Amino acid sequence: MSFDGLGLHPNLLKGIRDLGYTRPTPVQSEAIPQILTGRDVIASAQTGTGKTAAFVLPILHRLMIEGKKRGPRALIVAPTRELALQSMDHLKNLSRYVHLKGCAIFGGVPINAQTQALRQGVDIISATPGRLLDHVNQGHIQFGGLEIFVLDEADRMLDMGFLPDVKKIISYLPPRRQNLVFSATIPVEI
Repeated sequence: MSFDGLGLHPNLLKGIRDLGYTRPTPVQSEAIPQILTGRDVIASAQTGTGKTAAFVLPILHRLMIEGKKRGPRALIVAPTRELALQSMDHLKNLSRYVHLKGCAIFGGVPINAQTQALRQGVDIISATPGRLLDHVNQGHIQFGGLEIFVLDEADRMLDMGFLPDVKKIISYLPPRRQNLVFSATIPVEI
């Protein structure tokens, strides 16, 4: 199977080709069609198998097709700043021909640049739980228009003790949304 057979927008396929990708990995070929139909998905695959692209590509496709709306429409929550940045890097690389904005939010850096990016408007947020909650508590983020919620590396989230923060974040999200969970392993708690 090629990426052409997954039903992705031509502008995404153009970006995929520019990056030199020819065939989807197993997690991508299984998850992308399910995500495109709007289903909730729980996917488990080893590190390095393309999990990030497996959720970033259909998110970009869906947000492009549905047109511009106000506020963040997709939220990716990851346990570390490196993973939050990885999702944003994938988004930037895969969306060369797509007019959607994203922002990585994580602690350990001044909050001002992130606040400014949020004020300018973003479609996709990739964040660590603590700093995301800081922004929510300061009124910088409203999730009324959120359509897709991704929990990235969910097993590591649990290992690092983020379950209470994740539950709090979920309490701020609209009840009608698509939920995606990606992880190397799927513990019972998930």
